Amino acid sequence: MNTSATGINHSTLQAQVQDWEDTEVAAFLAKQKEKKDQFFTYGGLPLKRTYTAADLPDGAPDEIGLPGRYPFTRGPYPTMYRSRTWTMRQIAGFGTGEDTNRRFKYLIAQGQTGLSTDFDMPTLMGYDSDHAMSEGEVGREGVAIDTLADMAALLDGIDLENISVSLTINPSAWILLAMYVELAQQRGYDLHKLSGTIQADILKEYMAQKEYIFPIAPSVRIVRDCITFCAEHMRRYNPINVSGYHISEAGSSPLHEIAFTMCNLITYVEEVTKTGMPVDAFAPRLAFFFVSQTDFFEEIAKFRAARRVYAKIMRERFGAQNPESMRLRFHCQTAAATLTKPQYKINIVRTAVQALAAVLGGAQSLHTNGMDEAFSIPTEEAMKISLRTQQILAEEAHVTEVVDPVGGSYYVEHLTNEYERRIFQIIDEVDQHGGTIKLIEEGWFQRHIADFSYEQALKKQSGEKPVIGVNLFHEPDEKQDLETHPHDPTAEQRQIERLRRVRRERDSTLVNVLLNELVAVAKDDTQNIMPVTIRLVRAGASMGDIVERLKTVWGTYREVPVF
Repeated sequence: MNTSATGINHSTLQAQVQDWEDTEVAAFLAKQKEKKDQFFTYGGLPLKRTYTAADLPDGAPDEIGLPGRYPFTRGPYPTMYRSRTWTMRQIAGFGTGEDTNRRFKYLIAQGQTGLSTDFDMPTLMGYDSDHAMSEGEVGREGVAIDTLADMAALLDGIDLENISVSLTINPSAWILLAMYVELAQQRGYDLHKLSGTIQADILKEYMAQKEYIFPIAPSVRIVRDCITFCAEHMRRYNPINVSGYHISEAGSSPLHEIAFTMCNLITYVEEVTKTGMPVDAFAPRLAFFFVSQTDFFEEIAKFRAARRVYAKIMRERFGAQNPESMRLRFHCQTAAATLTKPQYKINIVRTAVQALAAVLGGAQSLHTNGMDEAFSIPTEEAMKISLRTQQILAEEAHVTEVVDPVGGSYYVEHLTNEYERRIFQIIDEVDQHGGTIKLIEEGWFQRHIADFSYEQALKKQSGEKPVIGVNLFHEPDEKQDLETHPHDPTAEQRQIERLRRVRRERDSTLVNVLLNELVAVAKDDTQNIMPVTIRLVRAGASMGDIVERLKTVWGTYREVPVF
């Protein structure tokens, strides 16, 4: 018998809904039409007028489950925020290591519980601060890090065993990790007690963000080496944040954000298991990074579906047996792409709604954007308001006192099921057409992102997608009373002076010997690149030294344009 999760016969319930449509709804619509003929989520999923138990399939209670139990739909842990609030991890990064260190300490004093670091474009792309390509960009969009001395300045006075540090960087991530490891060893820390993450998800760069250096194969090898190194030497550290955030910010749909992220995950897990490392030896420390977008309930369902999909991938595809290997843990950031310059103070409200969706979706850590972030690096006041937004959710709103309070909502569960079904459809399509790397090279992912982005741009332009202050309730005579974060013009020279001092004081012969060893390791795919990189940064090698030498082995990547 086809019976709903509540024990009501589906056909009986469907008949009741149809009677309601034919009577109450029809009579009301005769007096007052609905605003549109058809409603959709932001991601394009069609929406019914209402949802009932008949919209949940057979076996729904097993799929919904309980928090902390497979398939983890309702959360990775049984008590969630009743035991521990999510990590409040406001991102910071500008100028030199000392400049950002002062912002870190300000945020810690305001109650922040984890550090998250933005790096400038030269650091992201592996250029030293005195390289010609770095001119005018040093410390402008993030902190500049060239050598171990910069990392020491960045984390000066911060107890790395008691606060987690996230390093938001990708093509040169392993070098930053090497600096972090060497700094911790010099301070006498136990590497197994360190917590935090490097982002390191290079595949989404080729799909979306376009910050890459080397071709795909050696770049994925570096990710593999970071994962295996941390599994052996840093038990609490996340060696990767597989990131849907940047896929979304490049313009993708929420569905593609999760599905493409899972395709990248599968590639990384396959690469690590090829080394002979069992999946349960490294999977417990894999982590994710998602965005919380504009459609409140869709975002909650998206996060719940992501957990369920991940659990099934790890158990059914890779044979994981340890429940820790199946628990998806994710950092979340509110959607920077939704922030507006017009009426910028209402960005506080946007961010609060997005943050609440992240919390109800079960995030493990959260960054809330600053109200002035559409203009520049956020000011201290904007960051404090963003942090207070999280603290109000945690301390005043009582949303943390029940685990997965939206669980069992007919609408949310229907969306969760629909997301899971569509995510697996996309993964199957990628598998059938040759896998993630092949489809990146063919521009398949890039086209999907570009198409959705273009559709949304047209909807904003026409007003079909309302944006308050931009195409709805616009104030043409608005005056901006805004004081933005100032760029310190002395930062570049201060940074270059330290870099040159390190070069003068280091043993250049030792650095050259180690760079030659780096080349030998790069040519031997069976070796791990992390140990020699740690020795290099210890000897005073700069990021540019390491990257430029590896370019002679691997070359650089040039994308085939997508039309």
